[in-house]
Amino acid sequence: MTGLDYDRFDALTFDCYGTLIDWEAGILAGLRPVLQRRGVEVGDDALLDVYADREAAAEAGPYARYRDILGRCLREVGAHYGIEPEAYEVEAFGGSVADWPAFPDSAAALAALHARFQLGVITNCDDDLFAHSAARLGTTFDWVVTAESVGAYKPDPRNFEVALERIGLPRERILHVAQSLFHDHVPARALGFSTVWIDRRHDRPGFGATPPAEVVPDATFPDMASFAAAAARATATG
Repeated sequence: MTGLDYDRFDALTFDCYGTLIDWEAGILAGLRPVLQRRGVEVGDDALLDVYADREAAAEAGPYARYRDILGRCLREVGAHYGIEPEAYEVEAFGGSVADWPAFPDSAAALAALHARFQLGVITNCDDDLFAHSAARLGTTFDWVVTAESVGAYKPDPRNFEVALERIGLPRERILHVAQSLFHDHVPARALGFSTVWIDRRHDRPGFGATPPAEVVPDATFPDMASFAAAAARATATG
């Protein structure tokens, strides 16, 4: 499903983690050594399923910094497998976002899209941790809306409402682009935004590090490269 009139839009907003930054790789790289040091071996998808439930529950509660959310999740994942992480492991996992890798196609796709659209980010992250990710993406975003600046985490609609206020465009002129159906597409569609699903898990079963959700985006692509190419073709011939 790729049909969409891109000339309708002046701005693109993005989820960062899962869409532009490979958060599943980062999460697994942080969790797995803690488990393996204690002799716990578990498959990637099973571990991500356990993690997804813990993070969603933590983010739905009273606001806490994302690094603290991560630390709590490590403790709870550890408890699920019958282990107790050390304080230094909790601290390291909390700050590990700074080391999470960008997807190989993200920087080039953003650069190509920025030639035509203004770009924003609506991200479930702390300001300082997102700054490290932004440096990996090589783009100066026109707007950055972090969970820290809102005091809430997606799928809370306030994150999108704040973005709408800051951008100052009618929502009909903004296209939201994201991987997570649960965190992004459900609330964005409910608020009347058009959305594009970057289905990074198209070749794998399950929902990975996000809880399951049902929603119909306006268009779907397997990666950022194919989305940027489609948007470029459409605007060039429009």
